[in-house]
Amino acid sequence: MRNHLLPSILFLLCISCASPKNSEDFISETTGRYLFNANEVLEVYFKEKELFIKWRGREDIQPLKVNDSSFYMKELNEKIIFVGAPKIHIKLAEKTEHKGVEYLFSKMKPGEKTPTEYFEAKNYNKALKAFLEIKKQDSLSPVIRQYTINRTGYNYMKNNEFEKAIEILKINTQLYPKSSNTFDSLGDAYLEAKDTVNAIDNYNKSLSINSENSSSLRMLKKITEK
Repeated sequence: MRNHLLPSILFLLCISCASPKNSEDFISETTGRYLFNANEVLEVYFKEKELFIKWRGREDIQPLKVNDSSFYMKELNEKIIFVGAPKIHIKLAEKTEHKGVEYLFSKMKPGEKTPTEYFEAKNYNKALKAFLEIKKQDSLSPVIRQYTINRTGYNYMKNNEFEKAIEILKINTQLYPKSSNTFDSLGDAYLEAKDTVNAIDNYNKSLSINSENSSSLRMLKKITEK
């Protein structure tokens, strides 16, 4: 029991000895946005020289300072370490749960956005480029899963946000140009937006990839029978 308690006691002693204030150089170097994953941001900022984090919609998260470059963030249950070389980034301290796996969060350039941020700003071309870059770097990234993006498109349709539905599903066709389903879904979005011409065009593209796509066949029949 004592052996298990000792590391925790030492950790708490380290925290209690560290001043929550940070140096001007540290503040200048570390303030900014970091890529938590390919489509999610962890933002570091300071108040009265004390470090705060904005993450997943929560502001004013204040990690416990361990030393001049390390902080314990209970929301992650991780110790985060600021590393200055070769470029400033955050890494997670090694722990048993992810021993041997290195987690690094790079600092974003001024003006750099995630694919979703570009998309929400209606900068659809940059959003597409950002999604394509993710696919290039990691084709298995959950951020670019075909069915996840498809579901997002249908959620936009459900909320009558047809422009967003069309644009996100167009991106899906660019990410997966050999998928009959992506064009079928884009056809649905155009049809919901009452753009029959583009709906028919995309249903036909879907069928050119898979002539037995029952959804596209059914929707084309429904349109032509009107």
